[in-house]
Amino acid sequence: MSRIAIDGGQSALRLRVLPSGRTGEGPGYTHGPDALRRMLDAIGAAAAEAEVTGRIEIVALGLTGYPQASGAADRFAADVGELLNADEVRLTQDMVTAHAGALPEGYGVVVAAGTGLVCLAVDRDGTWRKLDGHGYLFGDAGSAFAIGRAGLVAVQRSRDGRGPVTKLADTALDPVTLYRSSTLVDDVARFAPEVLRCAAEGDPVAHELVVRAAEDIAETIGAAVAQLTGEGPVPVACVGGLFNGAGEQLLNPVRDALPSRARLTPAAGNSLDGAERLASGPAGTYAELIVTHRR
Repeated sequence: MSRIAIDGGQSALRLRVLPSGRTGEGPGYTHGPDALRRMLDAIGAAAAEAEVTGRIEIVALGLTGYPQASGAADRFAADVGELLNADEVRLTQDMVTAHAGALPEGYGVVVAAGTGLVCLAVDRDGTWRKLDGHGYLFGDAGSAFAIGRAGLVAVQRSRDGRGPVTKLADTALDPVTLYRSSTLVDDVARFAPEVLRCAAEGDPVAHELVVRAAEDIAETIGAAVAQLTGEGPVPVACVGGLFNGAGEQLLNPVRDALPSRARLTPAAGNSLDGAERLASGPAGTYAELIVTHRR
């Protein structure tokens, strides 16, 4: 029988069938009262694209928008099992699959940054601590949404004459029109590459926004490293679409602001690889962070 790995982010949901390697994709997570129904629809769309048929042994999925209400995760796991005809469903947060993919030994800190941002620190004894991941209103410091929002604020300030002149204001976008968008968070995050581009071209306002984001990310990493016992170096992997797109432009100022124990380490794999790891073997270090449903 086949197994399935799923990585559900805010920009897209990705699915991989094991061992065939077939893949499918569905829409990413969007906020709202019917978010879980839409997530199920996205899983169904990705499964159809990957030509998933027949009985599935195990499904492992890490999700942005992990159901937090009492009993909601168990119900959602059961719904996924019914949808995909799966004997077992292993449901967790996207920070767990990001960590499992990036640091196969299970020790260290992973920051996953795309539209949002979340950090997971896991100690050698398996104890763990989540940092940030508080959403676009109350957290996600240094995320693509945070950078995009700061850039659009700079656009409005420049156009009003309340702030400095910036190349960011050359955009044809009127930020006010985004209020009506059903994908507001993702739309705002999509302005982050423009901030990075203008910063690379020497725009001082954009440059300051990138440095500020890097400092926010380094602050989160520093707090995570401080949770781990000992005084030795701690591997830190920065993963996700934001880091993939920005590269050293963002990593360099992050590195400059890190505490001495933190050691930036290339990620061994991505969140979908982490979901594959959880689908293929025992939960290990992450057992406490996984909701398991069996039929």
